[in-house]
Amino acid sequence: MKALAAGIGVVFLSPILIAGTGMMLASSADAVQSSGSFSNCLTDIDTDKVAEQVTKILDGASGKNVRIKGLDLPAEQVPNAQTIVAAGLSLDVPTKGQIVALATAMQESQLRNLNYGDRDSLGLFQQRPSQGWGSAQQIRDPVYASEQFYKHLLKVDGWQQMTVTQAAQAVQKSGLPDAYAQWENLATALQDAIAKTFPGGGNDADGKDADQGKQPSTSTTGCAPGQDGSGFGRIPEGSVPKGYAIPKNADPKARKAIEWAMHQLGTLYQWAGSCTNSHGPDPMGRCDCSSLMQQAYAHVGVTLTRTTYTQVNEGKAVSPAHLKPGDLIFSRGSAARPEHVGMYMGEGLVIEAPRTTKPVRITPIKDWTILAARRVL
Repeated sequence: MKALAAGIGVVFLSPILIAGTGMMLASSADAVQSSGSFSNCLTDIDTDKVAEQVTKILDGASGKNVRIKGLDLPAEQVPNAQTIVAAGLSLDVPTKGQIVALATAMQESQLRNLNYGDRDSLGLFQQRPSQGWGSAQQIRDPVYASEQFYKHLLKVDGWQQMTVTQAAQAVQKSGLPDAYAQWENLATALQDAIAKTFPGGGNDADGKDADQGKQPSTSTTGCAPGQDGSGFGRIPEGSVPKGYAIPKNADPKARKAIEWAMHQLGTLYQWAGSCTNSHGPDPMGRCDCSSLMQQAYAHVGVTLTRTTYTQVNEGKAVSPAHLKPGDLIFSRGSAARPEHVGMYMGEGLVIEAPRTTKPVRITPIKDWTILAARRVL
């Protein structure tokens, strides 16, 4: 994200110097700050209008003709808001927590991924490396910064009973503890609009469980000894196990789909990410479990739907005892409504995008409790 000159976006309130040096102090050098009387709070937000404009941005509009009250640079700010909401959804943070996070980022950085701030503050939430939030590089990653904010928020006792500004202040320890209140209405409208753009209207369970698909297996996979992936030993995350090769008898399209998926190894998971540019700078271009399957097969001309809930109905059902390379396998939840999907690679291995903070990786099928398997070729 490009750095923007100080003074941009101070339409509503005039900046003042920040005081206080609390543990979580996180205030931007040019974040919108108030004198303490919040007479300029954004109280007349048109939620439907916000949703309309947010959709334009997320559909690729330049932002030149997009108007969202309170956001001066929507083409930059809305995608950052989307990342914050996506991180919250992936961590099962309640809606209120996502609103708290958005309001905090609006106050601290105006939803910009700043490379500067008060003292060593950086990023969307103006978190400080010197105060234990992570390295400067980590804090500049919007996904990491969002996850760190949520992790701190969830540790606050009784935060759900607090007002938005109280909850934000409990995390940030700002010199202006009431400053977050002014953004609550806009944050609420943004959260509502953005959540609806995700698969399942923000209710998709793709990737929400702490260790998707990695329960001790209680069901048979039909793999003979040595064909359950155990023979490869420990597989470093993001790597191809030594000695693995796509089986020669694999369907040509399955082979190409597996090869494409393997090119995503090591890229970080992003809940609701499109998997269209997993190596790029935009977190939403990264993969979640079902988008990895969708895009791998899209590259061989096979169209799959977007979520695990729908992919489990693609193609035809096959027995876990008779898997072929390229088959989709599903775990967690139920057979009718699974919450995780991976692609069988042959040789007892599965490629998957596992969960938040984890990279696309290869795992042994012995670690999977298979609820359903589908052949899409």
